Amino acid sequence: MSQPTSPLLHPSFTLNSLSFETIEELLAFAADLVSDGHEYEASVGSFLQQWFDGKDDIALQTSGSTGKPKSIRMKKRALINSAIATGTFFKIQEGKSALLCLSADYIAGKMMVVRALTLGWDLHVVAPTKDALVEYDNPYDFVAMVPLQVQHSLEAMNKVKKVIIGGAPISASLEEALQDVDCEVFATYGMTETVSHIAIRRVNGLARSSIYSAVPGVTFSIDERDCLVIQAPGIAENKVITNDMVSLLSSTSFEFLGRVDHVINSGGIKVHPEQVENALSQVIEEPFIITSEKDVSLGEKVILVIETNNATLSNYAEAIAQLPSYERPKRVYSLSRFPRTETGKIKRKEITAILKGYS
Repeated sequence: MSQPTSPLLHPSFTLNSLSFETIEELLAFAADLVSDGHEYEASVGSFLQQWFDGKDDIALQTSGSTGKPKSIRMKKRALINSAIATGTFFKIQEGKSALLCLSADYIAGKMMVVRALTLGWDLHVVAPTKDALVEYDNPYDFVAMVPLQVQHSLEAMNKVKKVIIGGAPISASLEEALQDVDCEVFATYGMTETVSHIAIRRVNGLARSSIYSAVPGVTFSIDERDCLVIQAPGIAENKVITNDMVSLLSSTSFEFLGRVDHVINSGGIKVHPEQVENALSQVIEEPFIITSEKDVSLGEKVILVIETNNATLSNYAEAIAQLPSYERPKRVYSLSRFPRTETGKIKRKEITAILKGYS
């Protein structure tokens, strides 16, 4: 097996099947991408320029799904360690092919580049469209996608050996559809502050599970709120205290319950919107969220907000009736378009603010 001549560049790395003997040669190609490439190619070129700029750290942009997007700086060594952990977890060695169909402006896309650079993969870069996998015939060993892309690529999943899905929750209906594909599919858990994913769960096949398992070197605990605390030496300098409530099964495994700041206290019973959404996603096709509004008797009541123009409670009565009584939405709102981040995540807080304007 070839050994990296630099921690930043593996000698077996290729980009769109082009090999580079030196960093200078790769940087010349990156400059061409920036000046002459499509927007998605320019993003890759720009990241390569930052990766080889001689600095120990690099700027990363958070998604902004729970607040205003911000720029943070992380050690490049942390990204390299994360890439090695991913390669070890999935047993993907040098010379394997990977598809980059996510924007390299954000951590998920950047980390696909870093994994290829570090582990010596052949990385193919395509436009980050919803049907990117469908448009190309090449087989791939490893692909990272968001749920929307997977939804539009189900018939093309046989081109891939392993797929990781992140960026947004996987609906129950999509997870069921993935039981019919031959490739190995995984859901990821992580954030920009942990340099992409630090936990994985199998979505399909006999190994399908609701349990997230840590990548090598990562351990978990919980705080007094039952929220996940992440220890990732070599990736995050300090403990990462999240707002994600979990059922901690061991120091390396957990089940995700939902964000603590999303919890609805309805009549003294705590409702996790994410779990209600997962149940309803099997029957509601439109994008939607579960949230709450104030109620005189319950304190908070569960409500359903759907991205459509004319939703009524009666439209979804049958689906709602299948839920436990305390989880059932008491009211339905329609919004013609949900506010989203640049990476496609629904902005819950903005939707809540919009609904308050109605009351």
